[in-house]
Amino acid sequence: MTAGTDVAGAAPRADAHAAPPGGGELRMRIWRGDANGGDFVEYRLPALEGEVVLDVVHRIQATQAGDLAVRWNCKAGKCGSCSAEINGRPRLMCMTRMSTLPPGEPVTISPMRAFPVMRDLVTDVSYNYEVAKLIPAFVPRPKPPGGYRMAQVDIERGQEFHKCIECFLCQNTCHVIRDHEENKEHFAGPRFFVRLAELEMHPLDTLDRRLYTSERMGIGYCNITKCCTEVCPEDIHITDNAIIPLKERVVDARFDPVAWLGRKILRRPAPTSAAQVAPYTGAARRALRQQGDQAPA
Repeated sequence: MTAGTDVAGAAPRADAHAAPPGGGELRMRIWRGDANGGDFVEYRLPALEGEVVLDVVHRIQATQAGDLAVRWNCKAGKCGSCSAEINGRPRLMCMTRMSTLPPGEPVTISPMRAFPVMRDLVTDVSYNYEVAKLIPAFVPRPKPPGGYRMAQVDIERGQEFHKCIECFLCQNTCHVIRDHEENKEHFAGPRFFVRLAELEMHPLDTLDRRLYTSERMGIGYCNITKCCTEVCPEDIHITDNAIIPLKERVVDARFDPVAWLGRKILRRPAPTSAAQVAPYTGAARRALRQQGDQAPA
């Protein structure tokens, strides 16, 4: 629905871009600076009806601060580019309506705190792409003569995870890396636990990632505060449907005495070690290709 439209398909009102009744002024406090430091700068401009925070930022760019740096792309809540902290809460600027913020109070916009600032509201999120290289690939069983077949009930658990737009708001709000920079080397973060859960729950996947999830991805650092779930713009139940089930599977693999005894009696293989899973990661496969060796199928 476009700005100034009350009902889907209805024509915009004539006053769609006029200030709300009685006028009004917006006070926007935007963080300006770079990796060396910065501070908040206040901008004042007329309030317009139907705007989201990103609209106001674009107006400030056009009229008062042409050098204001902000990352955005689709302005439809699907690219995940315009993540920031609005009044201290991690949110998408394009999905935060000005009308939902406290009227008459300054609106504070700052860059995501968990990642290094590049300039103004733009942060360096490359940490997430490096972690993505460490996720073991999908390894399906051999394709049968009639092709793969799955029932809807088999894939329902993982479908929720496909909604992720990689805005990294969950990564930003997770205190394990937000407040402890040193943990980034050992902790994948909520977004990648969602990816691991998606793979682990896939009915065709055959790779056992449980010990890898514990030893290399650091799922044990998570103490399930659910802050990641609270900020997810796609309403993915990250904690309940991804992280907790992964933790349960890790416990089964490492500590469950009944499972251990069952493997001994039935002579079933032990859980796949992290070292055995590592060659299936994107980083390892890329290194093998560069060396001219064959990557795991």
